[in-house]
Amino acid sequence: MSWDIIFQADTLAMYGRGLIVTLSLLLSSLATGGILALLCALALTSGYTVLEKVVGAFTYFVRGTPLLIQVYLIYYGLGQLEWIQARWDEVWPWTHFKEPFFCALLAFALNTAGYTAEMLAGAIRETNPGEVEAARAMGMSSWQIRWRIVLPSALRRTLPPYCNEAVMMLHSTSLASVVPSLTDVTAVASRIYSDYYLPFEAYLTAAVIYLCVTFALIGCFRLLEKRYMAYLAPRTY
Repeated sequence: MSWDIIFQADTLAMYGRGLIVTLSLLLSSLATGGILALLCALALTSGYTVLEKVVGAFTYFVRGTPLLIQVYLIYYGLGQLEWIQARWDEVWPWTHFKEPFFCALLAFALNTAGYTAEMLAGAIRETNPGEVEAARAMGMSSWQIRWRIVLPSALRRTLPPYCNEAVMMLHSTSLASVVPSLTDVTAVASRIYSDYYLPFEAYLTAAVIYLCVTFALIGCFRLLEKRYMAYLAPRTY
């Protein structure tokens, strides 16, 4: 094994730039996917059958197909549609479909939205009926109950499983390496492997980077859980 090349300034700089791409994809995907997930969760629990079935079909497709296939469908598949090709040179937002980062971001955001929507919808359905009855007794309307009681409670209870989803999304960003011109941490490791034939060193370094980011991500969620789920902690008398 030879670690000299890995610890060269140029190589470390490459990993640094790859980490920036990975974190950009992760944070953008979680933010965009979180907004979409909230809308989908509200639709899934709206009581409108047609709307619930349409959104349910979306989440079923996302959860039932590999993320790699979804990336290929968006990056390669949508570019084959003539009506997108006719607009992507000048008409916004179709111009973004020429950008590798946007295509990867769209795939990741839709994927995490599908999983997160089901988690959030489940938390909404499992809201303690006593909380709802107490809100009604205080004269709150259905809209107020949904936005001031049910949704905040569901968001808090979704934090632990959403932490796992965020970690899985971090690991899934490695699939961005299959998109040309998008150099994330995994793509950097693959390039070093192909240039110097150092598979163990290159991919182990990438693994350590992902591991460090995972620890940081879990730590952030632990702080959020401690702040917003303190009322669920066991009490000592």
